[in-house]
Formats: sequence, structure tokens, C-alpha cells
Amino acid sequence: MRKKGLSIRRMRGAVAVEFAFLAIPLTLLLLGIAEFGNAYYQYNTIDKSVRDAARMLSAYSPLQADYPVAAAQCLVAYGNTGCSGSPLVGGLKTSMVVICDQVNTTGCTGNFKNVQTDPSGDTINIVQVKVTGYGYSQITGFFNLGGLIFGDISCVMRQI
Repeated sequence: MRKKGLSIRRMRGAVAVEFAFLAIPLTLLLLGIAEFGNAYYQYNTIDKSVRDAARMLSAYSPLQADYPVAAAQCLVAYGNTGCSGSPLVGGLKTSMVVICDQVNTTGCTGNFKNVQTDPSGDTINIVQVKVTGYGYSQITGFFNLGGLIFGDISCVMRQI
């Protein structure tokens, strides 16, 4: 007596076919997760370095002779004040770092000279450090993101 249904011999390639149907979407999903994670890493790294530079500049007055604008730009791009080593993320340059304060206003939006805080006339100087025009560096060339450029990444802090 013969069994009803498909024989094992006839189903031999079914698993391979099912895997082929699932392999393509799973590969796309994994590549997308990797790209998103890399974009998040790059943004977060730049955000932290901008915050560190703003914190460093907040300890100085922009009127001081030793006001470290160039060192702050190096801190953002390279993670150190001497511009040595490789950039924190690929493609980041010191020319993308803009410092806005009481003295430096080139490339700044808004009024960063002074902020009046109360009717007695006391003012607070603020400093803004921002990275502008940074283009995302892809890890895979699979997704054509067409030159994705992050928006301005900035931090504003009170100066002494």
C-alpha cells in the first residue's frame, strides 16, 4: 500500500527555494540596520565633540588673548586640541566647525553677542559651537543615499 501525499524525494529542494526567497529581504534588512547604526554613531560622535568644545570655550572669555578657537575646532574634528591623528568620523574637517560668540560672528545666525537676563542690565555671554555641512559617510555602497548631509549639530553654553 502506498502513502498519500508528497514523497520526501519530491520535496528535497523546497527548503533551498524558501531560503532563497527569504535571504534577499533579510540581507536588505541587515544592511539597513548597519547603515542606520553607522549614521547614529557618526551623529552621536559629532554631537559629543561639539559639546566638549563648547564646554572648553565656556571657561574662557572671547576677549582674552589666549582664546582657543583653533583648539576648539581641532577638538571637534580630531578629539584633541592639537589636530593630530585621524578625524573622529570620516570626512569631518575643522573648516566645518563654526564658533559663535561675542567676538566671532562669521557664519552665525542669531545674536550671540550678549544675552540680557534681568532688568538690572546684567548680561551673560554665550558661545555656540556647531558643525555645518557634514556629509554622511556610508559603510556600504549598496544604498544610494545621494549625498545625505546632516543638519547643523550645535551646542550653546554660557561663558564666564
